[in-house]
Amino acid sequence: VFNEITKKAVTNGIDNPRNIETNLVDAYMARRALDYLVGFNISPILWTKLPGSKSAGRVQSVALRLLTEREHEIESFNPEEYWTLNVNFKNKNGSIINSNIYQLNDTKIEKFSFKNKNDINDGISKIKNNKYNITDLSSKVFLRNPQGPFTTSTLQQTSSSKLGFGASRTMQIAQRLYQGIDIDGDTVGLITYMRTDGTNISNDAVNLFREFINKNYGKEYLPNNPMNYSGKKAKNAQEAHEAIRPTDINNSPDSIQKYLSSDQHKLYKLIWCRALSSQMEQAKFDRKTISIQTEDGKNILKASGSTIKFDGFLKLYKTEDDENNEKIIPEVGKGPVNIENFIDEQHFTQPPPRYSEASLVKKLEELGIGRPSTYASIISVITNRGYADILNKRFFPTDRGKLISAFLEKLFTKYVDYGFTAKLEEQLDDITSGKEDWIKVLEEFWISFHKNVSNVKEKRTREVLDLLNESLGELIFEIDKEGKIDRKCKICSNGQLSLKNSFRGGAFIGCSNYPECKFTRPLSKSKAAEQNALPEPKLIGVNENGKNITLKSGRFGPYLQYELLENEEKISKRKSKKKNQEIDVKNVSIPKGISIESINLERAKFLCSLPKILGQHPDNGKDITLNSGRFGPYLKCENKSARIETAEDIFTIGLNRAVTMIAEAKPGRISSSEIKHLGEHPEDKKPVRVMKGKFGPYIKYKSINATIPEERDPVELTMDDALILIEKRKEYDKNKKGKRRTK
Repeated sequence: VFNEITKKAVTNGIDNPRNIETNLVDAYMARRALDYLVGFNISPILWTKLPGSKSAGRVQSVALRLLTEREHEIESFNPEEYWTLNVNFKNKNGSIINSNIYQLNDTKIEKFSFKNKNDINDGISKIKNNKYNITDLSSKVFLRNPQGPFTTSTLQQTSSSKLGFGASRTMQIAQRLYQGIDIDGDTVGLITYMRTDGTNISNDAVNLFREFINKNYGKEYLPNNPMNYSGKKAKNAQEAHEAIRPTDINNSPDSIQKYLSSDQHKLYKLIWCRALSSQMEQAKFDRKTISIQTEDGKNILKASGSTIKFDGFLKLYKTEDDENNEKIIPEVGKGPVNIENFIDEQHFTQPPPRYSEASLVKKLEELGIGRPSTYASIISVITNRGYADILNKRFFPTDRGKLISAFLEKLFTKYVDYGFTAKLEEQLDDITSGKEDWIKVLEEFWISFHKNVSNVKEKRTREVLDLLNESLGELIFEIDKEGKIDRKCKICSNGQLSLKNSFRGGAFIGCSNYPECKFTRPLSKSKAAEQNALPEPKLIGVNENGKNITLKSGRFGPYLQYELLENEEKISKRKSKKKNQEIDVKNVSIPKGISIESINLERAKFLCSLPKILGQHPDNGKDITLNSGRFGPYLKCENKSARIETAEDIFTIGLNRAVTMIAEAKPGRISSSEIKHLGEHPEDKKPVRVMKGKFGPYIKYKSINATIPEERDPVELTMDDALILIEKRKEYDKNKKGKRRTK
């Protein structure tokens, strides 16, 4: 047994062997059995009651519930208006002091003290008719401790926020760093095991870290005693391994960069910096506060800011907040100051943000649900099975995901409850420590679960949908003026709207008078979803060529359709993949976020004209193109592209702003389908490329397309790897041809 992969720990484990810990084996068996019992019993019910559903899982379903509950909060959120008021003062030396109002007329100012412009005007009148003095100057040094080295969940969270890597991508790269990288002919494992709850690192590693800090940064960056993080445990942490750290701190990111791919280097640098900084000295900040008051003390305003006095661990590892949190306060003394100007600003409260991969992992860890090694697979299942989409790094539950979550919450309430799932994790941990018997835990679970499953199986599909109509009523139907649920059809007036489900399209709202009334709309009643609800095609107008532009609603949302000219038809036919396909119309999708009510003839013509060249880049003379794709509107110039976050901006964006956005964007890949150019084939010098295709990545060499195995990372493939795959493909094609001849 060893809890860290060091020579001392491993040899000590070999010298002191022990029997297999049966409690650990029992806990593993119990966990596996529970996952099977839930998945294999609930999934078949979903297939019959909700066609198109694919699976449910003990932890997966709880994670999906988190996403759908957050979406419901956002959809039902009512923004509240509030205002802020700042005052700029000038002292006799001309220094400007930006202050916040702390107290006005003996009343402390809160977030909603100024609810509208009238409140602001009233506040300004109370402030400006007084004389003000700086009455107090305070300065205080405060310390900040470094963060501990990474565990699996914190690595996934930080990698997502700092590098933009998803949980699966992070673990894939970390696995390669752990297994080993070829460095001058030797395979070197660069990091310790990357699936861990542990927050501490081995004593041997700490000593090497301290030597490295002293040698490369100086004594002032080395604390008197090693930093210890054993007290900072996540709920249900098992800590079988030490935290994630470099195996050899002397392998600095810069020294081994030439052996790593770009993504490997980024992740290794993140791990290396976080681990080393965890043993560095605290950062010291100088916080200053200026108090400004009226003579009677009824009005108090304050200005505060902080500057770094000693960077400490921040020299090596900073968060985004650290890079932007310095606010310098001018050097001033006590005495009178004059009002320079007022700064008022209107705000509206915002709904809670949708979960990102990082925040979802953090929430699951806080609730004590799941294990570090399972988070990446949970997220992968939710997205791959169409229960949620990831847009701009945020989860958007699909209608199918919302329906499944509501189904489970209504009919399997206990088994998607956060508290119950967390308690089950605690029981599994108690099996590990010998406090619980694994058979007893399974028996207690199975008796009530089996009864629940049997009851749900007896329900008819229509009965299930009626239950969901009731439980989801306020979320999927309109609310009338009296606060009651309004299910009246807006087209035929005498039909009732109801939840329906199809195998292909998933859940939607339809009229009870179908097929006489064909009104349908998406499950969500939010404005973003209502743009899809177009009962009949609508003629927008005529374009410059005299062709009609029609607004229609399709399976994937609203779109514009217009007739092509003869020359346009020929081009479209050449681009079509299907032979003899007649193309006389073109369809143009309307980006998400643009309401169909706002689509007039001018906007329709603009969308139909895409892609559109805005102009040439002033530095390289290359065209900057505006277009709309699967993930919304974007700009492109050479190998760089920039996403336009607000869809409405597509109609107003100009060349100057486009140049700025392109400058801030990261370089893209070589082409839309080429992942990596490996070089020339050693025999005939023909190019060998790694490509992305409809069915996954593959090697392209002349007319040979060699499939890349799923377990291989296409970005990490070398020419030698590619040559082996090409030869295997040649051999396969040869054998296949031989069999045909024999037949």
